[in-house]
Amino acid sequence: MIDFFRRAIKKLDKLDVAEHRELLLSAIRQISLLETVSDSIDVGILVTDEDNNLVLVNKCAQRILPINYNEGTTGNVQIWSAILDESLVEFFKEILFSRDRIIDREIDIVNKGRSKLLSVDVMPLVQDRRIIGSLIYIEDITEKRREESRLRRAENLASLTTLAAGVAHEIKNPLGSISIHLQLLQKEIAKTIGSNEKTNKYFSVLKEEVDRLNRIVVDFLFAVRPMNLELRKGDINKLILELIEFVRMELEQSKIHCMLELDENLPNILMDERYLKQAILNLVTNAKTAMPQGGILTISTNFTGDEIRISICDTGIGISKENLAKIFEPYFTTNDTGTGLGLTQVYKIIREHQGEINVDSAPDTGADFRITLPVPQHGVRLVGYNEAGGGSA
Repeated sequence: MIDFFRRAIKKLDKLDVAEHRELLLSAIRQISLLETVSDSIDVGILVTDEDNNLVLVNKCAQRILPINYNEGTTGNVQIWSAILDESLVEFFKEILFSRDRIIDREIDIVNKGRSKLLSVDVMPLVQDRRIIGSLIYIEDITEKRREESRLRRAENLASLTTLAAGVAHEIKNPLGSISIHLQLLQKEIAKTIGSNEKTNKYFSVLKEEVDRLNRIVVDFLFAVRPMNLELRKGDINKLILELIEFVRMELEQSKIHCMLELDENLPNILMDERYLKQAILNLVTNAKTAMPQGGILTISTNFTGDEIRISICDTGIGISKENLAKIFEPYFTTNDTGTGLGLTQVYKIIREHQGEINVDSAPDTGADFRITLPVPQHGVRLVGYNEAGGGSA
C-alpha cells in the first residue's frame, strides 16, 4: 500500500480532482484502519520520534498508564512530560536517552488509586536503517501475577495435605502426654520437696512451649484438612458487627480506632458463619499486629451486583513488595511469635467459599485486604409460547 501511494504522489500533477479526492479518501481509510487495529490491541503502545516526543498513544495505553495525553499536542510533548508516574518517568529517561533495548521490565505503578504491575518493552523504531524514534509496548500483568500466586499457593496446600495429617497426629499425641505428665511432675515435686519460685518458673516455661507447639499443630491440621462447610444463608454485615463487638475492647486497649462502612443493601449469601468469622478475625488480628502504636482499622462492605466485597484496611507498617506475593503461603511470617499459618487459613476459608482474596500494600502505607464472595444468582424462568393460541403457556 505504501508503494501505491508513493507512485501516486509522483503522478499528482496528472490526476484530476476526482482522482485526487479518491486518493485522499483511500489514504484516510488506510489510516483509520491502522488506528482501529492499534486501539483494538490489548497491549499499550506508545511511539516517540527522535526527540522523544509522543507520536502515537493507543487506547489501551491510555487506560493502563497515568498519562496526560491530548492528540492535538502530539509531536510537541515529550513522553516524560505526559507521564504522571515518577518511577516511569525515570525509567523512560534512562532507557530512551541510552537507546537501550529492554524486554519484560516489570515496574510497579499506582494509577487511579490502584496498584498495577506493568511489563514494559522498549525497542528502537527503525526506518531505512536509521533510528527514527522508539516503540514501547506496555502490558498490565497485575492479574496474571496474582493468578500465578494463587496457583502456587494451591500447589503448596496440595503438597502439604499429602503428608500433613499423619505427621501432625503423631506430634499432637505425645504433646498431650507431655502436658499431662508435666502437671503430675510439678505436683509430685511440690509434695516431696515443696514448691519455690524458680521451680514454678521452669514449669511455667515448659507449659507455655508445649501449648505453643500444640497451637502450631492445631493450626497446621486446620490448614491442610478438607473443610466440611455447613453453608447457610447469612448476613455479612451482622457477622462483622458481632465480631467487632467481640474484639472492640482489645482494639481500644491497643489504641486502634475501628471504622465501619457497611453497605445496607447487601444481600444474604451462602456461608459457614464459623469459618468466615474466623477468617475475618485473623485479618483483624493481623491488622492489630501491624499497628503496634495504634491506628485506624477500616472495615467496609459493598455489593456490586454479582458479588460482595469486603475490605479490611489498616494504617500499619505495610508489607514490602518482596513479601506481598508470599503472605498467603504456609509458614511465611514476619512476626517472631507467629506460626505463619494465619493468612493461609484465611486464604483456604475464602477459597472454600468460592471467593477471592487480594491485598494492596507498601511499606509505611498500611495494608488493604480485599475479599470478594459470590452472590447466589437466581435463574430467570422464561415464559413459554403457545403456538396455537399465540400467547404464553
